[in-house]
Amino acid sequence: MLVDGRGVPLSLVVTGANRHDVSQLEAVLDAIMVERPSPQIRRHKHLCADAGYTGAPALQVIEEHGYIAHVKGRGQEAKELKRVPEKKARRWVVEVAHSWFNRFRKLLVRYEKLDRSFLALNHLAASIMAFRKIKSDENIIYG
Repeated sequence: MLVDGRGVPLSLVVTGANRHDVSQLEAVLDAIMVERPSPQIRRHKHLCADAGYTGAPALQVIEEHGYIAHVKGRGQEAKELKRVPEKKARRWVVEVAHSWFNRFRKLLVRYEKLDRSFLALNHLAASIMAFRKIKSDENIIYG
């Protein structure tokens, strides 16, 4: 799963549980649903990842898709936050998005036999999560 800085899912790929995340990196980057608008001022795209993406093949895939890689281990980011407390944690946004997916009980344990059914339910959950991020006076989802 790939999320933006607010935790809104941009893409996800359904695979077997025995597949490592780094082997699906290219598929996740290719599956981005929302095209990034071209800003007036040139800005770079940054991709924050954990230590599992430190290998040369993963870094090459990240660079081929036009991202600047920020690959840090678990302790490295915590040390940087202690030095500069006002700095915002980057990698934990993905972990929060995973916990939001776990709030959808239908997705917590996979009972669907078909990949397309499970993928459709994940896309529905991702769209609800994105909709909840929209600032509004009325909350339509919760009633």
